[in-house]
Amino acid sequence: MLVLGRSQVEALIDMGALIDALAPAMADLSAGRASAPDRIAALVPEQEGFLAAMPGYVPSTGVLMTKLVSLFPRNAATPLPTHQAVIVVFDPSTGEPTALLDGTAITAARTGACSALSARLLAREDATVLAVLGTGVQARSHAHAMCRVRPIREVRIAGRNPAKATALAAELSSELDANVRVMTPIEALNGAHIAAATTHALEPVIRRPWLTDGVHITSVGFNPAGREIDDATIADSLVCVESRQAALAPFPAGSNDLLAPIRNGVIKAEHIHAELGELVSGVKPGRTSPDQITLYKSVGVAVQDAVAAALVVTAAHEQSVGTAITLT
Repeated sequence: MLVLGRSQVEALIDMGALIDALAPAMADLSAGRASAPDRIAALVPEQEGFLAAMPGYVPSTGVLMTKLVSLFPRNAATPLPTHQAVIVVFDPSTGEPTALLDGTAITAARTGACSALSARLLAREDATVLAVLGTGVQARSHAHAMCRVRPIREVRIAGRNPAKATALAAELSSELDANVRVMTPIEALNGAHIAAATTHALEPVIRRPWLTDGVHITSVGFNPAGREIDDATIADSLVCVESRQAALAPFPAGSNDLLAPIRNGVIKAEHIHAELGELVSGVKPGRTSPDQITLYKSVGVAVQDAVAAALVVTAAHEQSVGTAITLT
């Protein structure tokens, strides 16, 4: 059994290859060829946290795996990540466990990569201004991923903690071929072509009056008691998801950003225009005009982790990275 630590996984992840590989995997999910049951979780109420299980099988990639991921939002004030995870990969022919790897780095990478895939499918071709709301690992991942799919020349960072926003901006300035600036959320969204929400917000950080027509929005934040996007933005947007079933499922799988406006009668479930896989396969159209607002609401599905894990394990074998252990 191959064991890979976080630094090894980070070194083996190829963001460009991951974005490309996610497209057929999402098409498999929408077509019913892949299996990704709704996330389940054991709650830790005294810490406002939970431990979730996410199994997935993608036949076209030949990967069977499960991710165990914890979400402990109070870690935001500590050196520990809010999301921590491990992934176990199994042989799809025999069920034998074949690899154990850090899932924290994979969660960060696959989430940003799938948001970038949504931008490839939905954002304007001439999108050059990216607003990133949040300052954590997902903010960093999204900045890097979006620059892979659109000619981003300006990255605007907006976060609750000015020191963290400044530190992230300095880091990204040294890594990206773009002008990186710190702004307030309203300033960052004004004129942005792509807006990436990566927060644990209680109240919406993206509001319709702050947006410029034609923007593509990605929202990956998850807070059981809150949401990132206001009702007016949801109502005015062409809404896309990874999976209708997952997005509309009850906690801990679904999205308050969609479930709340449905409960309140602002939209109906049919307002969800498409799954990403339907855009990839051409079953549903994407953007129809330059001024259209498009929105990708992510809840995270196991096929994303499966694809990322498969790429990392393959690269590890090719490069002779990792430690082999025997369980029996």
